[in-house]
Amino acid sequence: MIRLTIPSIDEADFEAVEAVLKTGFLVQGKHVADFESAIADYIGCDHAIAVSNCTAALHLALLAYGVRADDLVIVTAYSWISTANVIALCGAQPVFVDIDPQTFNMDVEQLEITLKRLMGNAETASRVKAIVPVDAFGQVANMPAITELASQYNLPVVEDAACALGATWDGKQAGTWDVGCFSFHPRKAITTGEGGIITTNNREIADQLRSLRNHGADPNANSVDFIMPGYNYRLTEFQAAMGITQMQKLDRVIEARRTRARIYDNLLANTPYFAPHVPSGSNPVYQSYVVLIPENADRQAIINHLAKHDIQSTIGTYHMPMTTYFRTRYGYQTGDFPVTDDVFARSLTLPLHEFLTEDEQRTVVDVLCAALDTA
Repeated sequence: MIRLTIPSIDEADFEAVEAVLKTGFLVQGKHVADFESAIADYIGCDHAIAVSNCTAALHLALLAYGVRADDLVIVTAYSWISTANVIALCGAQPVFVDIDPQTFNMDVEQLEITLKRLMGNAETASRVKAIVPVDAFGQVANMPAITELASQYNLPVVEDAACALGATWDGKQAGTWDVGCFSFHPRKAITTGEGGIITTNNREIADQLRSLRNHGADPNANSVDFIMPGYNYRLTEFQAAMGITQMQKLDRVIEARRTRARIYDNLLANTPYFAPHVPSGSNPVYQSYVVLIPENADRQAIINHLAKHDIQSTIGTYHMPMTTYFRTRYGYQTGDFPVTDDVFARSLTLPLHEFLTEDEQRTVVDVLCAALDTA
């Protein structure tokens, strides 16, 4: 079978995890601190705070910026559901923004329209507390433009960079604009099974995050003291040990994904499928290789056809406003986010990982094209 993804796990990872398990010291110790330092050094930020997963990272980031009940948080419409869920878990309301049809990231023009509408009304202006763009499939959103708009209204930006460790925009790393949240789920370039990390240059926010992840404990006290209600969102020592060995592979894995993405680009050039668009200045890491199928093609039939030929595939990600909870809660309808409507219906994720061979990629594209005759 040609698998959708295979994590890059080898003997070094096994040995690192085993060594920690043998010590019996399994939570929030030296390995977590070393993993945090490795991430901070790699992307070039002052603080990295490891947590149990990226959902926890996003949740804590919003809480650290004071997002509470009845607040409004502006967020892209197209992402894995946790991006919107964490807003609801703070008691706040997500205000969805449609996406760019080429990059699948937050549309900056639509963001500007949304900000003018909300900030031009005294009642809603006082409730808007943050902007949450997503680096879709490992390609950085237009963060310079987004942060410029945010600065006009003195709003923090929580960058959902779950898929984008190592991705850049004009040489600037994902997660280094304001606050960044990364994931180490097995579908990402490197993995700790589950796991996440928050990056920032803001010391005050970093201290709040360290407290919130650890039951509200004061991160700077010489003895244990609890200064706020907090969560148990800690990363384990053996996950962090694996994260350290995984970081040693990161550049290799990213380059392998980029190489295979270029091969797909060439193979798809004269087909009815649309390869991912990469804007000038963007250097994605291709957490997923997501194409658009032709209009009116049957995506599920294409997925089924690929599966019959032992090729795994799946949709891109989710149209969050049109999931049952948010649709029924806020009354969203088809047409409210027309670009997301189209992209959600037509996006298809193809196999991509560092072990994928060029022959396998040719097979994927051949079967993909043949699928249109049966779809």
